[in-house]
Amino acid sequence: YMGGVGGGSVSVALLVICLAYGAGNGPVAPRLELFQAEEIPTLLGSVFPGAGKGAWRSGNEERQGRNWTRGCDVCEAAWSLKMRALTEMVYVDEIEVDQEGIAEMMLDENAIAQVARPGTSLKIPGTGHGAGPSKAIRPVTQTGRPLTGFVRPSTQAGRPGSIEQALKTPRTAHTARPMTSASGRYVRLGTASMLTNPDGPFINVSKLNLNNYAQKPKLAKALFEYIFHHESDVKNALDLAAYATQHAQFKDWWWKVQIGKCYYRLGLYREAETQFKSALRQQDMVDTVLYLAKVYSRLDQPLTALNVFKQGLERFPGEVSLLCGMARIHEEMNNISTAAECYKDVLKQDNTHVEAIACIASNHFYSDQPEIALRFYRRLLQMGIYNSQLFNNLGLCCFYAQQYDMILSSFERALSLAESEEQAADVWYNLGHVAMGIGDRNLAHQCFKLTLANNNDHAESYNNLAVLEMQKGHIEQARVFLQTASSIAPHMYEPHFNFAVLSEKVGDLQRSYIEAQKSKDIFPEHVDSQQLINQLKQHFARL
Repeated sequence: YMGGVGGGSVSVALLVICLAYGAGNGPVAPRLELFQAEEIPTLLGSVFPGAGKGAWRSGNEERQGRNWTRGCDVCEAAWSLKMRALTEMVYVDEIEVDQEGIAEMMLDENAIAQVARPGTSLKIPGTGHGAGPSKAIRPVTQTGRPLTGFVRPSTQAGRPGSIEQALKTPRTAHTARPMTSASGRYVRLGTASMLTNPDGPFINVSKLNLNNYAQKPKLAKALFEYIFHHESDVKNALDLAAYATQHAQFKDWWWKVQIGKCYYRLGLYREAETQFKSALRQQDMVDTVLYLAKVYSRLDQPLTALNVFKQGLERFPGEVSLLCGMARIHEEMNNISTAAECYKDVLKQDNTHVEAIACIASNHFYSDQPEIALRFYRRLLQMGIYNSQLFNNLGLCCFYAQQYDMILSSFERALSLAESEEQAADVWYNLGHVAMGIGDRNLAHQCFKLTLANNNDHAESYNNLAVLEMQKGHIEQARVFLQTASSIAPHMYEPHFNFAVLSEKVGDLQRSYIEAQKSKDIFPEHVDSQQLINQLKQHFARL
């Protein structure tokens, strides 16, 4: 608000954010208007009684009767409104985002058991209680986990067992490549504050007296979310939350949750666990349960996270987000059958849950039930989902269910809807499998070539092209393709096994044994690799 102005007129237009007051005492919805200079006295008169044209033109008149308190409230409301608007521009749901970058893995000082018991760790793939799908049927990511039916941040980031494995390039950007640094992503989000004003950020947080703002609960909450999400200044956000919870005499559960979020962002997981537990003792909230389970997942304690979800379901029976969280953890532990049961429980509560439908459909497809998977994918299509991935899956289900009239039309629609070269590459790769199924090797060869034209790091296409070249008798070309595939995707057993077979045919028994052993290490249950190793051992015994 402005005080008295000396003689003369104001010729510039002012941008004023105000709360318009109606006939009653309650405020109406905020509005953003451009007022001309001659309208300013009328506007100020509505906020400051007695501030008419004369008071606007002369600053030496009596200021008695002006409602300064009401004017401060209006200014604080406008400030809070802009903070909330800027926060919403860059808001990210902290419950969903869980991406562990290379920097976090290298600098993590939390002591976690290196040799975990079977079925108690997320870092070691294949330790689940369930048998899980075979790698010969269901493809896996770089972390050794089966491909899920729904892309989530955790399924993209993964948990590689070592830094060397984390640095290796995966199949595509949609598998298990860890982010360079999750903390770096938060810093990049914070640079959005520089775009709000050419002269700098909207609020200079370092100059704020956070203790004073902490005494105003409504304004403090808006300011915290602005600092935490828009500025990504976790330290100052933590200070503000600490002051606010002290003024609330440690009785406000909301501030405890925010302190826990700050501790989690800073990597202080045990301190975050304490805050979330304290908040749950004061107020049962679903989000707090999800935050606490997220902490245990980062601490590599999936069984404790499952217990937290079960306790939450006792207080919130049938809560979809808790059931979905349990299904995700079971899926990461390779308990696919248990995860499918959890997703079915989700559909009992919400029959339009996209993630549950997609994961159940994917499970049926890789369980040799394409007809049932087709029903679920059609359900997604009826719900209004219209993208390349859905039509790609519909085409595959139609092919394996022998509904040949819908195959090509589905893949054509998938290609037309592809938003990136990686998506188009996956569609062409699946078309190559369809061509192999109908016996057209030339078409399959062209499809795999088009896959590499769209995505040069597609290891599966290199492997399949090598098989086609082997059948044509082009040994050297096949060798190059297999070496490329094994270097791009070291988590795949197929290139190593095919390379072992190729080397055995040309008489390079030592190379064949090495590659067969690598294939067995990746997929110990692979019978063909075991048989090839036994044959090579017999050859070596005769020498």
